[in-house]
Amino acid sequence: MSQSLDDISRQLKARHRKSRRLHWMSMTALLLAGAFLLAFLADMIGKGYPAFVQAEIQAEIHYSEMAKDIPLAAVDEDMRELVSRGFLRLIPNEMEANPELLGTTRMRWVVADDQVDQYLKGHYHQLDDEQVAIVDRLVEEGRADLRFNTYFFTNGDSKLPEIAGIQAAVVGSILTLFVTLAFAFPVGVMTAIYLEEFAPDNKFTQAIEININNLAAVPSILFGLLGLAIFINFFGVPRSSALVGGLTLGLMTLPIIIISSRAALRSVPDSIRQAAFGVGATRWQVVRDHVLPLSLPGILTGSIIGLAQAMGETAPLIIIGMIAFIPDAPNSITQAATVMPAQIFTWAGMPERAYIERTAAGILVLLSVLITLNASAVYLRKKFERRW
Repeated sequence: MSQSLDDISRQLKARHRKSRRLHWMSMTALLLAGAFLLAFLADMIGKGYPAFVQAEIQAEIHYSEMAKDIPLAAVDEDMRELVSRGFLRLIPNEMEANPELLGTTRMRWVVADDQVDQYLKGHYHQLDDEQVAIVDRLVEEGRADLRFNTYFFTNGDSKLPEIAGIQAAVVGSILTLFVTLAFAFPVGVMTAIYLEEFAPDNKFTQAIEININNLAAVPSILFGLLGLAIFINFFGVPRSSALVGGLTLGLMTLPIIIISSRAALRSVPDSIRQAAFGVGATRWQVVRDHVLPLSLPGILTGSIIGLAQAMGETAPLIIIGMIAFIPDAPNSITQAATVMPAQIFTWAGMPERAYIERTAAGILVLLSVLITLNASAVYLRKKFERRW
């Protein structure tokens, strides 16, 4: 039965209306996603920016014999609740390292207590009226101010929020990612080369491929349980160390590296292989001298993305103990360590208001690193990508 022109016209108009609706729905979803992302970033920046400045006050420090045993005696009584206890605890060590300080009094800028810090930032504090009056007087005299918080980048974790920092977590993250890369990259790439270039197409290799694809979707906390059972309980790798953390994250990253490496190898045209075979090259020579160099940019891109994902993981590291209190940066991969996501998780559970700022600031630092890694992956892909 033939359709009239009016029927065809109505059908076309209906199709165009559906197309426009789909277009506007897609645009609305994109705008909502962008709005949520901007709201998240604005909230993190608003909460995290205050952590990059820290209250400091100028106080008289008395390097006396009494201060060796009672660090509180190093400052006047009215200033003892305003100066950070973390600084006062360093006075005996400072006098031991510099004996000429003994018996002297010096005016110094020192880190203030977290309650003073919160007061100067206009946040909730627990200073009494007398202490508020002292702080106001110090501000008027130019002896109290908010300065760039170097402690956040040069100190490890602390029970005192005013001197808590991310240095130990950053060093732990670097060591953990180094172990992850050293373990997952060669194993993942060689596995991909075998499956793509050498393995026969049979039920056994098909089962391996299915399991690799399934492992990429396994919840990360299960890899933590696997790392606890294999590396800690069976092999005796030190708990909470960067070594066990890197091996555990390496297991989680392996499927991603294998899948991305296989895709990069598969993208190399068969004509390259056939030309190499034509001049008498062996299969291994074809892979080593021709296929692997041409697929290396794609392999590196997938590996960087896998490392970025591993860097943001917390759940598997909690299982293997990398949530411990680590005040000092580790010197080797076998020492107890923590990583940035675990440090952020720890600070988020602390009751002091100052830790909220450090939690948000830690998130900003972690986001900056992750964005840098992903941007590097995109840059490598664009710069070295071959189009056949």
